[in-house]
Amino acid sequence: MTEQSVEQRFQQLKKQIKPEQFDSVEWLMAKAEQIEADDAALAKRILVRVANLKKHQANKKSQIVTSVTSPGVVKPSVAQQSESAAKKIEVVEQEKPLTHWPKVLKHSYFFWLVVIPTIAFAGYQLLWATERYESQAQVIVQQPDGLATMDASMAILSGLGVSNTGVSDTELVKAYILSNDMLTYLDKTLNLRAHYSQSGIDLFSRTDEDDSWEELLEFYQQHINVYIDSKSSIVHVYSQAFDAEFAHKLTQTIVDRAEWYINSIGHQLAEAQLAFIRQEHQNIESKLEQAQVKLLNFQRRHNLLDPTAEGMAVQQITYGLEGQISAKEAELKGLAAVMSAKAPQVLHTQNQLNALKSQLEKERGKLSDDSAKVMPLSEILANYTDLKVKMELALQAYTSSQISLEKSRIEAYRQLKYLVVVESATQPEESKYPDSSYNISLFAALAAMLFVIIKIIFSTIRELK
Repeated sequence: MTEQSVEQRFQQLKKQIKPEQFDSVEWLMAKAEQIEADDAALAKRILVRVANLKKHQANKKSQIVTSVTSPGVVKPSVAQQSESAAKKIEVVEQEKPLTHWPKVLKHSYFFWLVVIPTIAFAGYQLLWATERYESQAQVIVQQPDGLATMDASMAILSGLGVSNTGVSDTELVKAYILSNDMLTYLDKTLNLRAHYSQSGIDLFSRTDEDDSWEELLEFYQQHINVYIDSKSSIVHVYSQAFDAEFAHKLTQTIVDRAEWYINSIGHQLAEAQLAFIRQEHQNIESKLEQAQVKLLNFQRRHNLLDPTAEGMAVQQITYGLEGQISAKEAELKGLAAVMSAKAPQVLHTQNQLNALKSQLEKERGKLSDDSAKVMPLSEILANYTDLKVKMELALQAYTSSQISLEKSRIEAYRQLKYLVVVESATQPEESKYPDSSYNISLFAALAAMLFVIIKIIFSTIRELK
C-alpha cells in the first residue's frame, strides 16, 4: 500500500476514537500491538504518533522547568502550550508525506542507475555530440554484351552465353571500398585522418591524431557503409563526415577510385591472358616453321618434289624396264639358237638389251645422294613420311593455337567490366547523425533492462540464503 492510503486510514482511525485516546501513549501502543498482525503499515504509523507524543511531553516538561527557574517572565498557560504543541504535531504529521520523497530518492537504485545516466546521455546527445553529414551514391558493375556484335559462329566458338557479372563483382567493389588500400588513397588525397581528428569535434565522436593505422581503419569502416541490393546488384555507398562538403567529396572520391580499380583489374586480367596465349602461339608457329624448313631441305637435297609419288613412278619405270629386259633376253636366246652370234638381227636384239640395262641403271642412279652412295627407296620414303607427319602435326597445332588466340581475344573483351554510376554522390543539406531520439530511447531501454536483470539476480540470491 502507498503512503497516502496509510495516512488516510490513520486519519480515519483518528476520527473513530476519542481525543483523549488519540493523545494517550498507552492506548495507542496497545492499539498498534493489536493491529500489527493485520495492518503493519498502520501500526507503524500509530507508533510514529506515539513517538511524537513522547517528544511533546518531554518538551513540555522542559518548558515547565524553564518557567520555574526563570521568574519575571510571563509564560503561556499549560493549556495554551498543549494546544500549540498539538497543532504543531498535526502540521508535522500532515507534511510528513511531502518530505518523504527525498529519502525515497536517496535509496532508489532505479533513479541513480537508470534515470540519472539516461539524463546524462540525453544531455550529451542533444547538447555536445557533433553532427555528422552523410552522402550517398549508387553504382553497378556491367560488362559488354559480346553476343550483340558477334557472328553466331564466333559466339559458339568463344563459348559466350552466361555472364559472370554478379555477386562476386559487387562483393569485390565492397571489399575494396572498405579496404586498407582505399583508406591509404583517401588519406593521401583528402587527408582523411586530419578531418576525423579535428579538435572541434567532441571527444567521443572523433579519432585521435596519435591513433594507430589499425584504429584509423576501424574508425573509417564504422563511418563508411556499403550495402548491396541482392535483386538489382546495385551497390549503395554511404559515407559520413563532419562537414557536408567533405562528405560529398569523400563519396565522390570513393566512387572514382572504385571505378578505376574495377577497370584496371579487368584490363590487367585480359592483358595477362592474351599475353600468355600469344606466347604459346608464337612457340607453335616457330615449331611449324622449323618443320617446314626441314621438309624443304630434305626435298632439295634429294631433288624430289614428292618422294612418295616419284618413288612410285621410278618403281613403275624400273619394273617396266625389268620386264622389257626379260623379254629381250628371251628373244635373244631364241635368235641365238637359230642364228649365228654375228647375225644382224641378233646384234640388234643385243643392242636393245644393253640399252634397256643401261636405262635401268640410270633410273636406279636417280636415288643416289651426292656422295654417289645409293640410298634405299624405303629409307627415303620413311624419312620423308616422318618429316611430313611432323609438319602436319605442327600445322594442326598452329591452327588450334590460332583459334585459341581468337577465342581468347573475344573472351578477354567479354570479361572486361566497367563500374557504371547509377547515382552520383549527393550533397547533404542536413545532418543525419546522431539520431538523438532513437539513441536516447535505446539507451533508456537498455539501462532499464539491465537494471531489471540485476535486480532479479540479487533477489534470487537473497531468497537462496
